[in-house]
Amino acid sequence: MTTPLRPAKPHGARRAYLYYDLVMVAFVAVLMISNVASTKILTLGPLTFDGGTILFPLSYIFGDVLTEVYGYARSRRVIWAGFGAAALMAAVFALVGALPPAPGWENQEAYEAILGLTPRIVVASLVAYWAGSFANAWIMARLKVVTQGRWLWVRTIASTLVGEGLDTFLFVVLAFAGTFAPALLVAVIVSNYVFKVGIEAVATPVTYWVVNGLKRAENEDYYDYGTDFNPFRLRTESE
Repeated sequence: MTTPLRPAKPHGARRAYLYYDLVMVAFVAVLMISNVASTKILTLGPLTFDGGTILFPLSYIFGDVLTEVYGYARSRRVIWAGFGAAALMAAVFALVGALPPAPGWENQEAYEAILGLTPRIVVASLVAYWAGSFANAWIMARLKVVTQGRWLWVRTIASTLVGEGLDTFLFVVLAFAGTFAPALLVAVIVSNYVFKVGIEAVATPVTYWVVNGLKRAENEDYYDYGTDFNPFRLRTESE
C-alpha cells in the first residue's frame, strides 16, 4: 500500500501549497474560455462538436490532478470557484448586451450572436459542469482509496467516462433539445463524448508526469479517508 505523504502539522493549521492556486487559475481559465468558444458548432472530419470541446477536456485533466494530489475537498473548492466564475461571466455578458450601444457602434447584433447567451444555455452549461465535475472528483477520490493509490490511468479514464458522459449529455440535451434536429443532437453528443474521452486517454502520460511532479514538489499525496463528500461543503477537512 502506498503511504500518503502527509507531514504532521499543528491542530488547525492550514497547509500551504506551492502550485495549488496556479492549478486553480488554469482550471478556471480553461472553463471560461471553453464556455465562450462553445457558441460555435464546427465539424472536424466525421465529428461534429461545439468549439469549446477543443479545450474543455483539459478541465477534467486538471480536475483529476487536483483530486489525485490535493484530495476531494480542495478539488471541491476549485469546482465551486469555476462555477462562480462561469455564472458571473454569463451575468456580465447578459448585462452588457442589454445596455444600449453607443451611437456609431454597429456590432450589437454580432455581440448578441456570440456573447448574448440565452438563459437556457447558461443553465445547461452550469448544471452540466456541476454534475460532471463533482462526479469526476468523487470517482477519482473513491477509486484512489479502493485501489490503494495504484493504477492512476484506471482512475482518470473511469472518472472521465462518467463525468464527461454526464456533462456532455446534460449540456447538449438541456441546451439544444427541440432546437436541433434529433440526428444532429445525437451526433453532437456522441462526437463530443468520443472526442473528450479520447483526449483524456491520449493525455494519460502527461497526466502521470504532472501528478508525479506535483506530488514531489508539494510533498503531498492525499487519500480521502473519512472525507465528507457533500458537494455543498466548502471548507476542507482541516479547517
